[in-house]
Amino acid sequence: MKNNPVATANSLALTVGIIYIVCRLLVGLFPGLMYAIAQSWFHDIKLTQLDGGSLSISTFFLGLVSSMISAWIAGYMYSYIRKFMKSS
Repeated sequence: MKNNPVATANSLALTVGIIYIVCRLLVGLFPGLMYAIAQSWFHDIKLTQLDGGSLSISTFFLGLVSSMISAWIAGYMYSYIRKFMKSS
């Protein structure tokens, strides 16, 4: 199987984008449950002081795009490093 950094980066960015959208839908449908899950992920740090306001469309897209760009960079770096490590 050929190691293609761009394909890996694209796949990771798309995966993160899908997870981001699903997460946002779940937060809208089940805010209490999602809050409890987030609290458990942060080892019971009290999240009550965080702003729980509604997410605007512009904030949603900013989070979506920035998370996908970060994932693309991470995917590219991972694939490039993997390719480098296999050749040495």
